[in-house]
Amino acid sequence: MSLIGRLFAILFGLLAACLVAGTIIVVALLYPEFSNLDVAPPNPDTLDIILGFGFIFASGFALLPAMIVVLLTEAFSIRGILAYAVGGAICGAACYLGLIPFDPGTMHFEGIVRRHLEIMTGAGVIAGFIYWLIAGRNAGVWRKAPRDPRPPDLPLRT
Repeated sequence: MSLIGRLFAILFGLLAACLVAGTIIVVALLYPEFSNLDVAPPNPDTLDIILGFGFIFASGFALLPAMIVVLLTEAFSIRGILAYAVGGAICGAACYLGLIPFDPGTMHFEGIVRRHLEIMTGAGVIAGFIYWLIAGRNAGVWRKAPRDPRPPDLPLRT
């Protein structure tokens, strides 16, 4: 696979992972009352807009941490699913902690909601898995020289 093709696979993988993570975040944060049977399903147009904003949120905040994970896995040809799941969890937690005020005097975050941190970390794990399905299984394959399709020259028998 050429480098240009690999870049397109990485871009498509990141977009799909951000779409899935944004959907998980929106459904988990905005609609926890789905377990209540009295609630009517939401308007599909409103749901599309909310999912679009979730995608923008996930892709905007997770872009830099996700690109660092992608760069490391491509550079070292890491293809393990666990590496992408842990990288996604770190990206999700970093995105959430980036929104929480940090007090340098006491060296701790102010106002962490544990449920929200768990949702963001879980969405990151699933996003890492989705990225692995699309682009992570072939990390670093663009650096290998293509094989020569011709058979090797055999010595002549005399």
